[in-house]
Amino acid sequence: MKNLSQEDIVQMVQEEDVEFIRLQFTDIFGNFRNLAVTASQLSKILRNACRFDGSAVDGFGGFDEQDIFMYPVMGTFETFPWRPQQGKVARMICDLYHPDGTPYEGDPRYVLRRAVDHAKELGYTLEVAPECEFFLFNTDENTQPTTNTGEQAGFFDLGPLDFGENARRDMVMTLEAMNFNVEGSHHEKAPAQHEIDFRYDEALYTADNIMTFKMAVRTIARQHGLHATFMPKPKEGVHGSGMHLLMNLTQEGRNIFRDREGVCGLSQEAQYFVGGIMKHIKGITAIANPLVNSYKRLVPGFDAPVFITWGEVSRSNLIRIPNYAKGEGTRIELCSPDSAANPYLTLALCLEAGLDGIQNKIEPPKPVEENVLAMTGAQRKEAGIERLPETLAAALDELEKDQVLIDALGSHIASKYINAKRKECERYQTSISQWELDEYLLKY
Repeated sequence: MKNLSQEDIVQMVQEEDVEFIRLQFTDIFGNFRNLAVTASQLSKILRNACRFDGSAVDGFGGFDEQDIFMYPVMGTFETFPWRPQQGKVARMICDLYHPDGTPYEGDPRYVLRRAVDHAKELGYTLEVAPECEFFLFNTDENTQPTTNTGEQAGFFDLGPLDFGENARRDMVMTLEAMNFNVEGSHHEKAPAQHEIDFRYDEALYTADNIMTFKMAVRTIARQHGLHATFMPKPKEGVHGSGMHLLMNLTQEGRNIFRDREGVCGLSQEAQYFVGGIMKHIKGITAIANPLVNSYKRLVPGFDAPVFITWGEVSRSNLIRIPNYAKGEGTRIELCSPDSAANPYLTLALCLEAGLDGIQNKIEPPKPVEENVLAMTGAQRKEAGIERLPETLAAALDELEKDQVLIDALGSHIASKYINAKRKECERYQTSISQWELDEYLLKY
């Protein structure tokens, strides 16, 4: 993140002919929201005087929710490359506060800030690199999204097989214009599926970047007449979209996960961090895999993890230790989160779970270096290997009984989120799918 002062912001608005400023924040379900104001209101923005009705945002509060004030984070100031070059549009990501100046407990960014501060008290900084996947589908004559695509491209294919190559190129160029350090982009395994990877950063800034990334990808896709979706499993029979998280802790700028003599090349602290995540992963899943649809990705046969294992070799593991990242680049890779997850809440829970592992010296189980999916049920039972929750409802049950995670979220977000997701499960349970009609209507 750039180090900008209020004076820098005023100068940039003037010199770059910025006419509109979007004040952005993320709701508890991982959706970007914003209030647009003109540059004439810049002094109001900078004295933290912009506000909105908290009761109008899903998950934020009830009818009597009071006004919420938006405190812009200076270093997140960026102009939108896709907007007009005269009368430009810029944005600033905001922290949310009560009128009395206390942090708003329903702000996901505050939840992650709190976890980051907890880590700093213990001497740690979490660094994260995300691997974000998404689909590019055609739109219909009314510009509404479909799941149609005429392409049959696969992993690392290129044009003309890859119909989204030009759109993906423009996405990368747009992200770099917004000061992203894009490390690579490519077509993924499923037709119309893509991945763009950007450089690691401290956890809070990575979460900001993920939200900005999603906004930019959707915007550029629309310009190409396409719809970009981060829905985890929009089509059956193909791979779903994940958001793998590569994580490590630093201490005084030094990666403390490295130890060439340790198990899988990890230090003891790193192993405890893995142990903490594995202990809490069932509850984390309710946040990292937040949709009913998420659990149609977490099934055998599509490269998504199903069982709670870790190791260095097998790609069926929940947590992998990449063999290309050694020494100062040593990281752990959590493979279960999907691209619909709220990055602030997901990273906060991963961090607090890992810290719980370090503080309480939680040893992970023995690494699994064989394909756990090829093992029999009896073999997995003998090895003590458990499965990730198979439904959102089951994951919510696990979250509710995990006090470490509830404390990390805070009672406000925990109760609002769980209640909303319970209702989502109920709506799904009472809906009739086309599959049911095709399977049963004629037979019975």
